[in-house]
Amino acid sequence: MRGASAGTPSSGAPARAAGTTTADAVAARVRIGTQGWNYDAWVGPFYPSGTRVGDFLSMYARAFRTVEVDSTFYAIPPAKTVRGWAERTPADFSFALKLPQEITHERRLRGDDAVSAMQLFFDRARELGPKLGPVLVQLGPDFGPAELPALVQFLPRLPDDVPVAIEFRQRGWLTDGVLALLAEHRVAVALTDARWVPRRQMLALAERPTADFAYVRWMGPNRDIVDYSRIQVDRTRELEAWAAALRALAGRLDRVWGYVNNHFAGHSPSSARDLQRMLGQRPVQPDELGDQLGLF
Repeated sequence: MRGASAGTPSSGAPARAAGTTTADAVAARVRIGTQGWNYDAWVGPFYPSGTRVGDFLSMYARAFRTVEVDSTFYAIPPAKTVRGWAERTPADFSFALKLPQEITHERRLRGDDAVSAMQLFFDRARELGPKLGPVLVQLGPDFGPAELPALVQFLPRLPDDVPVAIEFRQRGWLTDGVLALLAEHRVAVALTDARWVPRRQMLALAERPTADFAYVRWMGPNRDIVDYSRIQVDRTRELEAWAAALRALAGRLDRVWGYVNNHFAGHSPSSARDLQRMLGQRPVQPDELGDQLGLF
């Protein structure tokens, strides 16, 4: 279970000495991906025409080195399913998993049943082996700062061997006291570009990490976009601001994970590639994936 480690300050995460972040450091420490991979609308614009649903993940993993799994939010997956994800991806791939809503939304982090469900979830998550990345605790919009006692009791129950980030959907949570509490337990604040917290506040929080990793999510201001096959909103300015923040984080932290939602601009693989270019990484283009179909 979690607790303050020796040498960990009461606010802020252990950090490297400030300095210039090289392109190699960014490439090594920053992993950009999307929120999910199972979208039929991506066949053609991203997946080569004719790609079968069963091959989506394997094809996705040729373009990106990480993905956020949304399905674990709705149910704890069978061990066979988790092992299947690992088997269909290369050795250096990583999965970010959402903690089930049974724990966050239904049980609201409270009670023995929530603890039991959490233990089962982490046991299943460990089926990924070295491909297990961070776990996201996504709190509901009605989970406000008055619920602080539940959070205080919940954090020490998190396992030590898995990085955990927490997403608050009320800005009232983002206080010095809560940041110090998260730092004590080495839990990251999920930095989310969405409607519930102003972007400028999230970018400011990027300068105050509470763990030795960062977790970033690009959600968009609303869910009006329903066509996931193409970019429909120009987010260049926003992505440039975030790219600068990611480079700074890569100079301080062991790992930076970032995931784009389709609702951010319309087609998350394209937005993710834009971010990679801004960071000096080499994106894999969709036409490069077409040559790989014969391997499946």
